[in-house]
Amino acid sequence: MYARDNAATATDGQQPPSDEQVDAAVTALRMLAEPTRLRLLWVLRDGEHDVTTLTAAVGAARPAVSQHLAKLLLAGLVSTRRDGRRVLYRARGGHVRRLVTEVLHAADHQVTGAPEHE
Repeated sequence: MYARDNAATATDGQQPPSDEQVDAAVTALRMLAEPTRLRLLWVLRDGEHDVTTLTAAVGAARPAVSQHLAKLLLAGLVSTRRDGRRVLYRARGGHVRRLVTEVLHAADHQVTGAPEHE
């Protein structure tokens, strides 16, 4: 679903994005537009975590965290691997990690009034 981090794509300023790219971007942004999912991705951008750890980190009920993780997995924003009986989740690739970081940094500027920068 996502191009490799170092691969050139049609969105590098040369051509407008395709309908498929726009649809994928809208799906990703919809997933970020929910507080618990955004918090989960914030935690997952720094490494792998199991549901128990994520539940404690975001302060949500375990069933809710599991449902949000399932949605993020279906959207291609997280990936999993097994470690014995545990399932470990992580943000899927540098694009997802940077997107979460940038959107929250932009929100910080808006909330704190800090000046924008390029």
